[in-house]
Amino acid sequence: MSAPVLGLILAGGLARRMGGGDKPLLRLGGRTLLARVAERLETQCGAGLALSANGDPARFGAFPGPVLPDTLPDRPGPLAGILAGLEHAASRGVGAIVSVSGDAPFLPADLVARLVAVRPEAGIALAASGERRHYTIALWPAALRHDLRLYLEGGERRVGGFIARHPAAAASWPVAPLDPFLNINTPEDLAAAEAVLAMSAPRSV
Repeated sequence: MSAPVLGLILAGGLARRMGGGDKPLLRLGGRTLLARVAERLETQCGAGLALSANGDPARFGAFPGPVLPDTLPDRPGPLAGILAGLEHAASRGVGAIVSVSGDAPFLPADLVARLVAVRPEAGIALAASGERRHYTIALWPAALRHDLRLYLEGGERRVGGFIARHPAAAASWPVAPLDPFLNINTPEDLAAAEAVLAMSAPRSV
């Protein structure tokens, strides 16, 4: 049996295309995106969940895990959140994290298992759908935290650039009938996700 991993939900974006604010707190089908992401991820992560976010953690309510602010200044992007997650995992003796976007409400139920299965030794496993790799939906060994801190402290920000420094493999999912990594970036995306929920809801006889 694989060692348990920590699930890290990235919620540090500024949601400019949605009018600002915390995108994971937008509601889809009466529930926040964050609640939907946490529900899909929690059962897959034996070491529990954590949330990457800056500012007042109280706005996220009763999230089932710690809210981790960046450990570097100036909000250098998603890699800073991943670094905070890796450092938190290492402090608990957890060997790896799986990061996901806080605006991806349809994550697959086999996400963690498949990432664990394809991860190269001491490397990174990425989720993919169709021809697209999702750099922030990935499994990261906690041992990479030292190199990641050096990378960020050197002024680098690109997630793909950091991944290229290490062995990496991808697990791919089909995009039909629904891309499981659909993320909500615009009001149109939110409307499309509402339509998906409406189509999948059980109909009364």
